[in-house]
Amino acid sequence: MNFTHYDLGQLDNGDVVQISLHGSAANIRLMDNSNFSSYRSGHQYRYVGGLAKQTPIRLQVPSYGHWHVAVDMAGLRGTVRSAIQVIRA
Repeated sequence: MNFTHYDLGQLDNGDVVQISLHGSAANIRLMDNSNFSSYRSGHQYRYVGGLAKQTPIRLQVPSYGHWHVAVDMAGLRGTVRSAIQVIRA
């Protein structure tokens, strides 16, 4: 699967990840280390986010840990560019 990956490092509960998209709608997935590994391997995983049609998208980090964002076009047409900003709580 093709996706854009952002390794956000350690984030705290309540931090906000803001994703800006340019182009088409895209799937935005905020995942911890374990779930990101499962996502890359094609296994079942959990995430915060979903289909983003408008930007910016703001996702709140649910718990302390190492976090990743994946931006993908699975099931969608078009192309997209993305940018990330972390807003500390």
